[in-house]
Amino acid sequence: MKVGVIGAGAWGTALAIVSARGGADVVLWSYDGEHKHFDDVQTPQNMKITGNIQQMNDMDTWLIVTPAAFFRETLRKARNTYNGQPIIICTKGAESTTGQFMSEILMTELPECHEYGVLSGPQFAAEVAHGVPTGSTLAGTHGALVAGADALNKLYLDETDDIIGTQVCGVGKNALSLICGYNKIAASGENERAMIFTRAWGEVMNLGMAMGAKMHTFLELCGIGDLFLSATSETSRNFSGGMAIARGEKPNGTVEGIFALRGLIERARDLGIETPILIQMQNKLKI
Repeated sequence: MKVGVIGAGAWGTALAIVSARGGADVVLWSYDGEHKHFDDVQTPQNMKITGNIQQMNDMDTWLIVTPAAFFRETLRKARNTYNGQPIIICTKGAESTTGQFMSEILMTELPECHEYGVLSGPQFAAEVAHGVPTGSTLAGTHGALVAGADALNKLYLDETDDIIGTQVCGVGKNALSLICGYNKIAASGENERAMIFTRAWGEVMNLGMAMGAKMHTFLELCGIGDLFLSATSETSRNFSGGMAIARGEKPNGTVEGIFALRGLIERARDLGIETPILIQMQNKLKI
């Protein structure tokens, strides 16, 4: 099996490594031909790095792992290379300018893609690269589920057809992680932190259900599993970003939770769903 991984940041590189360990021949693309290096992790011999996106043409499956801010741009770069492969979206988040989820952008930019899915769950890239047991939710069409399971056979995968619900969970956990990091510094105590966390996640679930998500999805690895990991750990960029904002500091790197919180509020407003806690936190965070 030949797997093309588009995006060579920490998460893209980690997925390329794990796919190669599972037996696939992997080509990892980045705009500059460079990729993330992990301490004490060697690049598998069946994994190659390229800056030429044309090499994605004959891959059996694509994993797209670019930041949400560059997802649409990357699809446009790859459009002339696409050859009908199943696509697994491994990017969590919403587009900052439109609030669209990644699958919605995919359908706009590559409407000829009929087999697609979303990978989401409690996944710190460095641990995946080091071979730490990791579970994820894989949501998609039948063909994408088969392709994704083959490409990522070293991960523990729970499969579902709830593509929208899986993405709502990913966007929601980004926003909640930001909020939880902020409240670790700014909240009056543990009771207030727990109250805000619970009510905010309830608003995310209400929005998801209004968009057609399945309730059970929020209890899966992409939901409560990812939320537990990201909303409780300073390793999470969203959590540490929220802490930085509470201290009056500028967060390091891209903090997807900022765009996620804005996007959730906009989507809820369009659907007539009330989100008073999310709005209150947006005002406190001043984003």
